[in-house]
This record gives sequence, structure tokens and C-alpha cells, in this order.
Amino acid sequence: MEEYAPMEKSKVYFTDFRTGNGVGLPEKLKKLCRKAGMQSMDMDNKFVAIKIHFGELGNIAYLRPNYAKAVADLVKEAGGKPFLTDCNTLYPGSRKNALDHLDCAQENGFNETTTGCHVIIGDGLRGTDDIIVPVEGGEYCKEAYIGRAVMDADVFISLNHFKGHEATGFGGALKNIGMGCGSRAGKMHQHNQGKPVVETSRCKNCKRCAKECGSDAISYETGKAVIDQELCKGCGRCIGACAFDAIHNPNGNANEILGCKIAEYSKAVLDGRPNFHISLVVDVSPNCDCHAENDAPILPNIGMFASFDPVALDQACVDACLKAAPMPNSQLSDNLAKPNWHFHRDNFLDSNPNVRWKETLAHAEKLGLGSREYELIRM
Repeated sequence: MEEYAPMEKSKVYFTDFRTGNGVGLPEKLKKLCRKAGMQSMDMDNKFVAIKIHFGELGNIAYLRPNYAKAVADLVKEAGGKPFLTDCNTLYPGSRKNALDHLDCAQENGFNETTTGCHVIIGDGLRGTDDIIVPVEGGEYCKEAYIGRAVMDADVFISLNHFKGHEATGFGGALKNIGMGCGSRAGKMHQHNQGKPVVETSRCKNCKRCAKECGSDAISYETGKAVIDQELCKGCGRCIGACAFDAIHNPNGNANEILGCKIAEYSKAVLDGRPNFHISLVVDVSPNCDCHAENDAPILPNIGMFASFDPVALDQACVDACLKAAPMPNSQLSDNLAKPNWHFHRDNFLDSNPNVRWKETLAHAEKLGLGSREYELIRM
């Protein structure tokens, strides 16, 4: 990928999870956001979207509603009208339409009482209420399909659970914004670069991949998983579901292109309006919160980060994770203990060697979304 001159260093603010003197973590998050300048945005009488992941039912690694309330309180303090939002999913589960999605959010603790604001599903009842948004400078996506409620907001804030991801290496600000704000059509648009296949010699016929498939594309007529390429949408959830490395994408650059598309969708969401971004590196599960389970954390809880620059924010979180020691009894530590393991010296690649993450940040910087060069300011 072509290299571009770095932009001016962005400021990323950081605090750890240590507390004392009666100051809890939600209050500490408020102090971090104030220090990072969130209150400098004009939110008076403005609709403010707080993009968050409500967690799939069965997964308990998602951010607690207490953190959402802290951010919503700051918005209201500045005169804004906050709402929590996410868009519907492409695959089966508890968030594939607005009614199920709202039930899921409620069951996982997100409601007006616990968060101090309403929950609005960004792309409507069936995931079809979207707006086509031009992508300035887009190479893979000339336009993006974004949830209407997301685009109707005057101000955009991302509140991100930073963790691993089975395709993009990690899920942070850009993943939460780009993929998360895409309507169902937008998610399909981003995932359509390649379709996985099964290496039958490795398949154990456990049928876990079929349970994750939202397209009914996987059958077992031969006693081994077979993926119907006509039905498959290319979302890649089956790859993350397989515990035996039997499923892979033969398109070697599929995850790289997926990351670039996520960056382009993020640009569509953020262009032309005030935005601010917060990431919590906590409960760092190896896979996305979209799974109906969360495996043991691969890394320790590190802290909270905030910035106006989503690229610098993701880079700062990555750098902190790469310096962290792997957690015992985790997917990462299990891999590192395997005989003849090829050490990548990269906690995300050593957790899953099929992922690609650097390309996402490089492409986002190229698009002008932010800078990978940053100054870390500790609070």
C-alpha cells in the first residue's frame, strides 16, 4: 500500500482503571472526556448520537451501561439531546431487527433509566431505513449505506469497547463507526469482497459454523461442512466460529479490503459534523461482541482513551495492547504455547494469524480521517 506523509500529531488522552477517594470509574470517564475537550463541541439543543454496541445476548464483554450514562450526562450538561444508537446486524441473533435489537439492549441493561437517554436503532425496523452517503476519496466504496437516525444527528460520539476481532484484528473506534453505522445493506456492501471455503480434512462436523450463518449457506450432506457460494454473503462469521481452523477465505486480501471499506464507511459517517471518540480497553475478548459468547480476555484491562481523532485513538489503543502481556488461559496464550508456533510478536496476529489491522489505520489516515502519529496525555 502506498505510503503517505503523516499528519500533525493528534492528542489522545488516557487514564487507567485505578480508582480511589470515592471516585468511581464513570466519574473518572467524565473527567477524561472533559480533559480531552469533549465539552468544547457545540451540543446546545443538538441531537447527539452516541454510537455503542449493546452486546449480543449471551455475550457479557460489552461496555456496561454506566459508561454510556456518564457520556450522556456530559452531553446533557452541555445542553445536548443524547441518544444511544446502533444498526441492525446482517446475521441471525438478537439484533437483526429493531424490535429484537431493543429487547436485547433492554436485557443487557440499556434503557432510559440506566443510561439517562433513549435508545434508537439507527436503520429502523428491518434494517432498511438508510441514507446513501457519498464517500469522498473512496477507493472501494464511492457511496455508503448508513442508518438514517445516525446521519440525522447533529453531533456524533463513538463509545467503543476495544477488543479483538476475528477478521480486522481489533474492534475499536473505526470498526464501531464504519461497520456499526452501516445499515444491513451497508454491512453486506463491506463484507462482499470474498467468500469462505471449508478445508474438509479439518472439519469435525460440529455444526457450530452453521449456527452462526445468517444466510443458511452451510450444509452437511457429505458429513462435512459445505458453503453454498451463491447463498453466502461473505460476512465471515463462520471463520470465527470454527475452533478447528477448517474455514478460511481464499481471497488473501479480503480482510485487508474489509478494513479499508470500514475506514471509508467511517469517513461517510463523520464528514461534515462535530465528532468525538472514546475507547475502553477492558475485557479484551478475542472476538467481536457480536458473538453470543465471549471467550476469556487475551489481554489485561488497560484503561480509557479519548480523542477527537479516531485514527490516533485506535493507534494508541493498539500500541498499548501490543505492549501488554498475554493473559494466561486465553486463546492468545494457548497459541503462543503451541509447539512450532510462528511468533508474530503482535498480540492480535498471535491470537489469530488470519487477521489484518494495519491496513485499516493506514487507509483511514490516507482518507484524511486522522493521524497515526499522536501525543499520549496521561491523566
